[in-house]
Amino acid sequence: MAAPQFAPTPAVDTSRSYASPKVVPAGWTSTRKADIAGFQPSGEQLGYQGPDQGFALKIAKGFEPRLQLKSGEHTADAVKGCLGVALRRASMFSRAPVVHDLTIAFTIWGFLDPSAPAELVSARRELFAGLGHHGHYTEARSLVDMVPEATLRMTPQQVSAAYPGKWRELVGL
Repeated sequence: MAAPQFAPTPAVDTSRSYASPKVVPAGWTSTRKADIAGFQPSGEQLGYQGPDQGFALKIAKGFEPRLQLKSGEHTADAVKGCLGVALRRASMFSRAPVVHDLTIAFTIWGFLDPSAPAELVSARRELFAGLGHHGHYTEARSLVDMVPEATLRMTPQQVSAAYPGKWRELVGL
């Protein structure tokens, strides 16, 4: 709070400098029973944590009309499999999912290509079968872990340039 104008001040005010306290308190450490010791666990089948991951569901809804599904494939399976890949990519950059994450995921699996390679369609039909059901969590996690990190670090333009010629490298087969 500022001093009022009528408060007397000495004509020659001495300046003060910083002075350390005489006693330095001891350092604090967390000793609560529920604290996690160490870092967030990582590895296969544990998923990838990131902020606002539910937003990817809204983005995926916009892709559903554009998906190029072949006979025997289902929208829910394609979305569930590619959603995990997109969320993994978003969490690598410590951010919420964006449209480019889903674009890359759907592109590498050929879901945006009306003339996807027959071998890719055959492979994805087997890998994505039933992923839309909640009981297939392990299969969905395996699919996500299969995609190489190098693919996820690519830009959408780099992925488009590499697909369909290098689709095996992009998906990790």
